[in-house]
Amino acid sequence: MSSYLISDLHLDESRPDVTRAFFDFLRGRAAGAEALYILGDFFEVWIGDDDDAPLAAEVARELSRFSGSGAELYLMHGNRDFLLGQDFAHRAGAVLLPDPSTITLAGRKVLLMHGDSLCTRDSEYMAFRQQARDPNWQQALLAKPLEERRAIATQIRAVSKSMNSRKAEDIMDVTPEEVENAMRAEGVHTLIHGHTHRPARHALTVDGAPAERIVLGDWAAQGWCVKADKDSLELIHWPIAS
Repeated sequence: MSSYLISDLHLDESRPDVTRAFFDFLRGRAAGAEALYILGDFFEVWIGDDDDAPLAAEVARELSRFSGSGAELYLMHGNRDFLLGQDFAHRAGAVLLPDPSTITLAGRKVLLMHGDSLCTRDSEYMAFRQQARDPNWQQALLAKPLEERRAIATQIRAVSKSMNSRKAEDIMDVTPEEVENAMRAEGVHTLIHGHTHRPARHALTVDGAPAERIVLGDWAAQGWCVKADKDSLELIHWPIAS
């Protein structure tokens, strides 16, 4: 059986085409999979597991059907959905996966990350990331009423969009030295991540040995996944119907 890896779907009620494409993916391409790894930014925004928006419940039901079929399901936090918690994971039949995590795929050790921690040249974002991953900050945010959290999330997204529009493209990409350091620390020569929305396969060298970084794409006009078979990793994309 194959395993699949996806990231950066940015599911949102304003993008029903992407939601439909994801459900089609679960029922079609990924049907019968051994495992599915969702490497962050699954949702455009996540304000807490108590979110009463219809999308959250609908996605949880679809994921529960998928995991109930026998597939292993793993969720990793991204920079948009860092508040995903155990309650949602339980409803979906998923396991929350630490970032980073090392697993075995295609007969090799593979490092999985969302990818935002590799973008160390973006000092403004790294400062926000440190704040957003602080348990005390998260608890203070989750203690606020839902509507207030929605307003805060909207404000954060607006500020982020404005700031990113003024940044050089390379600043928002990964730092090569940070990639090598992460792979070296975990003793791997294959890294799969998302976040940057720059799908590609990059050949590199780590400690004198050949290595590879595979970047997943965001789901917009196309869906993206890595398909892992017994001895191969394949980066795949397909059109999403509007």
